[in-house]
Amino acid sequence: MSLKRKDLLSLASLSVDEIGLILETADSFKEVTGREIKKVPALRGKTVVNLFFEPSTRTRTSFELAAKRLSADVINFSPSSSSVVKGETLLDTARNIEAMQADIIVLRHSSAGAAETLARGVKSSVINAGDGWHEHPTQALLDLYTIRGRGMGFGGLRVAIVGDVSHSRVARSNIYALTKLGADVRLVGPPTMMPWGVEKLGVKVYSDMDEGLRGVNVIMMLRLQLERQGRALFPTIREYARLYGLTAERVKLADTGAIVMHPGPINRGVEIAPDVADSLSSVILDQVANGVAVRMGILYLMSEAG
Repeated sequence: MSLKRKDLLSLASLSVDEIGLILETADSFKEVTGREIKKVPALRGKTVVNLFFEPSTRTRTSFELAAKRLSADVINFSPSSSSVVKGETLLDTARNIEAMQADIIVLRHSSAGAAETLARGVKSSVINAGDGWHEHPTQALLDLYTIRGRGMGFGGLRVAIVGDVSHSRVARSNIYALTKLGADVRLVGPPTMMPWGVEKLGVKVYSDMDEGLRGVNVIMMLRLQLERQGRALFPTIREYARLYGLTAERVKLADTGAIVMHPGPINRGVEIAPDVADSLSSVILDQVANGVAVRMGILYLMSEAG
């Protein structure tokens, strides 16, 4: 089986089989990351452009490392030192990059739908590395891969996604993927940070954190995204941390052996206590490490589809 699509824009449109293919392909490249020489010639002669219009550490570095380990040529595009500051549009920028024989464009943009708009206008494969509040498909895929790597099946898995769901593209992608795979997804957080009508996606909503965490297998914490909110959705950060911060006592409410996840960057002492972030139940650093293998798999599959 191969991905029968030019682009990876959203998990809402991926089938269960396609998700499974990406995770299985990542297995092959996870072995590569453990070698002394962490490089294979799978993308030799291909050019990958990282087109990031928003700040990023983990995602951008992960894609760059993944592409280089596949032997691709990598270009990191910086909007602040490009013609974008002179008024050039996203599409014109991408078409100019494509004219230089770019095979895959990895896009991070502040506007929802930017990746889809770009994909319609270029022949290169486009991978959505996060578009506004919309989706972040590769983050959700590495989250799935991390859960799977802990020996957990998705059917009947109880997952609590906690925090600022309204502004989280990571939450949306995980909701689409996890519900599709048969997991029981709970959204936990203040009502002001919940999308209206989100229950239609097959999730349960809890405003009481202790109730929402009871008996879950996976606790997925989200960052409080003050830069996206535009207005105060909670009285104070201290109050938010008291009601929705993950402490060691709250972890005990979950099922025995539950894991704690976070897409990063983490705000210690706000959404997660330092001792929890560094505990044995935390798989946060596993997520970062798995991101390289998963993105290697995605880049490989995109190059084959193209």
